[in-house]
Amino acid sequence: MDIIWFLIIGLVAGWLAGTLMSSGGYGIIGDIVLGILGAVIGGYLFSSLGVSAGGGTLGSIIVATVGAVVLIALLRLVKRT
Repeated sequence: MDIIWFLIIGLVAGWLAGTLMSSGGYGIIGDIVLGILGAVIGGYLFSSLGVSAGGGTLGSIIVATVGAVVLIALLRLVKRT
């Protein structure tokens, strides 16, 4: 059951990041992958900065969304050069 929640959180975070970055969605699979990678990046950033987003589902979505936004921004920078 944990893997299903992981995928749902990844989907929501990927969709939110795409919406926040004005690029729309990336499809279900793309949003899930973006959200999962965002969770890894966001977890690293938040722990490095000593910031806590709180626990539970909402905290996980926040961390994954922030990480996914950072990932999209980095990919856009690389794509421009």
